[in-house]
Amino acid sequence: MTEHDITLTVNGAEHDLTVEARTLLVHALRDELGYTGTNVGCESSLCGACTVRMDGEAVKSCTALAVQADGAEIRTVEDLGTRHDFHPIQEGFQEEHGLQCGYCTPGMMMTALDILEENPDPTREEIREGLEGNLCRCTGYQNIVNAVQNAAKEMQPAAVADGGESDDDPTPATDGGEEL
Repeated sequence: MTEHDITLTVNGAEHDLTVEARTLLVHALRDELGYTGTNVGCESSLCGACTVRMDGEAVKSCTALAVQADGAEIRTVEDLGTRHDFHPIQEGFQEEHGLQCGYCTPGMMMTALDILEENPDPTREEIREGLEGNLCRCTGYQNIVNAVQNAAKEMQPAAVADGGESDDDPTPATDGGEEL
């Protein structure tokens, strides 16, 4: 089998590795680099448990070859936060009980990040549509949608989060000169 030398930047760290042409990105991440937060589920892009961010886009790493990711910036769930400093998405999943067994959770969180970076204030329907490519066999999705909504609120800019005022500009938000 033909081998290829590739470079992946994963969570800000550059990695050089040699992979077979057929090596899936999920296996390079887990088996070669130790990023085990990315789960292997269906290996056919149906479940979304392997979702990572590649060059700023959500990608199901079970259907991307590692050689296709050569030179790419990859972000995995390990990069969201730490045990002592959760990312708002992690906080949302914890506070809203957005997981049960947890197997789908890393992919759900990475997809949620994609949703919120594209649309910082999604409706419940937009969240549901954004999560369509991720399957959960435990939760019934309601709490996952709640978790993403919770994260959206936490991730809003200060001007929105504090009712229209920010530390930089103490004047209230207005619409044509009238207070909202």
